Order: sequence, then structure tokens, then C-alpha cells
Amino acid sequence: MRLSAKEKQQIRRVVVYPIEQNDFYNMTLISDLKWRHAVKAYDPSKKVSTEDIEKIIEATRLAPTSSGLQPFKLVVVSNQALKEQMVPGSLNPDCMRDCSHILVFAAWDQYTDERIDEVYDRTTDQRGLPRGRFSRYTDMLKESFGRQTTAQHFAHISKQTYIALGFALAQAAELRISSTPAEGYDNELIDDVLNLKEQGLRSVALLYLGYANEEKDWLAQMKKVRAPKEDFVVEYK
Repeated sequence: MRLSAKEKQQIRRVVVYPIEQNDFYNMTLISDLKWRHAVKAYDPSKKVSTEDIEKIIEATRLAPTSSGLQPFKLVVVSNQALKEQMVPGSLNPDCMRDCSHILVFAAWDQYTDERIDEVYDRTTDQRGLPRGRFSRYTDMLKESFGRQTTAQHFAHISKQTYIALGFALAQAAELRISSTPAEGYDNELIDDVLNLKEQGLRSVALLYLGYANEEKDWLAQMKKVRAPKEDFVVEYK
């Protein structure tokens, strides 16, 4: 009996067997990443469902962070009037205006003892452990961050947001939702529109989500180009 491509994919999820070269490049995540690109034009008439946005949010929430602190928040913007206020701060205003949702990765402006304690109190509470169970570790964190400037704090925190951004991009690709990561924007304007400073937050990166306008998305017709493996990988055996 000949199996369909979908049936073969379902079998791959439950059966472990040696992966042949051709199968490797057809595995789900690899094919999803080969599909995605930074979309240059969106169809404003097509909106991402609440269910799919929730999946992307959850993938982002589950991303790893240093010491498990999750030192940032995810701001989800779908309100068109609010997006219009943000448009002047974008280098690609049409993408910002026409996409379905904007995810704003908003980092803590600094580490504080109170923020660290809040995270670890939640951790011990949910694990049924006494508060202060990890005090030796949290004291070390507080001492280490206490020797750093707020600029050093923000630089460290910003790196954590990019891990989560990668997870969001991958989940969107699996759902075949178009996306565009963006750094090129007016941080001050975006922060002001979203009142981030009042929340002790600063925007680091944006992620536009939606469905590409196939006629205007010029990058879609171009080959995906990455460094060849022999140039990309430095291997020590």
C-alpha cells in the first residue's frame, strides 16, 4: 500500500528509524524554516485567528531565558488605531499598517532585587517549595547584577528577547503565517505610544504577523540565500 505524504509525516512522529539524507531536509521544522522569509508586503484583509496568535504567544512564553527570569513582556497589538500611531516610527510603514498583529518584545529596563524575588517566589510557590529555597542562588544573582550598570542590564536582557523571537518565528512558520522581524524602528516613539516606560519596559524588537500580499511581496519570488555549511560551520573533532 502506497502512503500519502501526510500519512508518512504522521508515521515519522511516532516511529523512530534511521533518517536518510532526503528525509532530513523534509523534516517539519527544516521545511518550515525553508518556507519562511521576511515578508515585505501584507494583505490587510486577512487576519490571523485568535487560536493561532495564542499558539505563537505560548511558544514565545516557553522560550528559555537566563536563570529562568523571563525579563521581558510580550505586547500584542492588533488595534488598527494604535498601529496607525506606531506607523511613523517604522522603516516599513506599510508592513506595520497592513499586518494583522504586531508583537513587541519589551525588555525590563533593569534587573532589581524585587523582580528577581518575584520570579523565584512564583517558582517555589508553583513547585510546592518554601519561599527562599533558592536564596543562595538569587543572592548571587543580585550581587552580580548589583555590580553592573543599568546599560549592562539592558544589554543582557535584550539578548534574552531574541531567543523568544526565534521561537515565535518558528511557530509562525509552522502555522504558515507570514512574519517580519524588525529592529529598524523609532524605539522612543513605540515606547511612548505603548506606555512602556511607565511599566519599566523598553522595546527591543518587533514581529509583524499576517498573510503576505503575494503580488507585492517581492522577496517571496527570490531564492533563500544562506552561507553554505562548509563556510558556516567550524567543527573540531
